[in-house]
Amino acid sequence: MEVKAEQKFIRISARKIRLIAQAIKNLLPQEALLKLSFTNKNGAKELAKVIKEAISNAVNVKKLTEKNLRFKEIIIGEGPSLKRWRAKARGRISPIKKRTCHIKVILEG
Repeated sequence: MEVKAEQKFIRISARKIRLIAQAIKNLLPQEALLKLSFTNKNGAKELAKVIKEAISNAVNVKKLTEKNLRFKEIIIGEGPSLKRWRAKARGRISPIKKRTCHIKVILEG
């Protein structure tokens, strides 16, 4: 049985969170949360929130046990970019893209 949790429009680039997700994708969800708590990256907090949400959905809604849960997929997608501008020399401007991402965690148990 599959359980899903999703968080959208997180103000961190998808590339940064994908690095963290690759480190935990082969672990159990409880071990992944432990590893994320010691990871010194800003995206680790956001990824941990989504994993906790997926675990609580499995336990409370689907009535599954935490010990039997495994990661089926962790999908990190690109969200829309906020486009901003910065002033440069001689009256020119330079574009800035403030990137966002979507995190989707699918557990099976």
